[in-house]
Amino acid sequence: MNILFFLHPKAELAFIYDYHTVRQAMEIMEHYKYSCVPILNKEGKYVGTITEGDLLWGLKDSHTLDIRQAENLSVMKFERRHDYLPVSIEADMEDLVKRAMEQNFVPVEDDQHFFIGIVTRRDIIGYLNDKVKGSGDKNDD
Repeated sequence: MNILFFLHPKAELAFIYDYHTVRQAMEIMEHYKYSCVPILNKEGKYVGTITEGDLLWGLKDSHTLDIRQAENLSVMKFERRHDYLPVSIEADMEDLVKRAMEQNFVPVEDDQHFFIGIVTRRDIIGYLNDKVKGSGDKNDD
């Protein structure tokens, strides 16, 4: 199965840029109701992932609880607990499943390492569930 079948394209996603402030990141995440978003650089290449927890702990460590002060903090100054590992558009289903076991979504890059979208764990589980149900029906005959 080609992973393009599962791809949520970049144009349909919320993400932040590495030059965004903490306040901008928080507002994007709040608006889209995401707990985690990809970070891209100006060229559109995947840099990492930031979570609500990363922002919370970063604010705590910086002693900043005022939203106005968060306008002056770069998201890249905050430590990220775990960057989601991307896969190439050429990745196979096995690679996709391995990554999805460790992260909520899998960032996908083209052959020049530009971010093109994500595959969600939910979509992968749904696909595998359908496969299991489909193979179960054949055994019932």
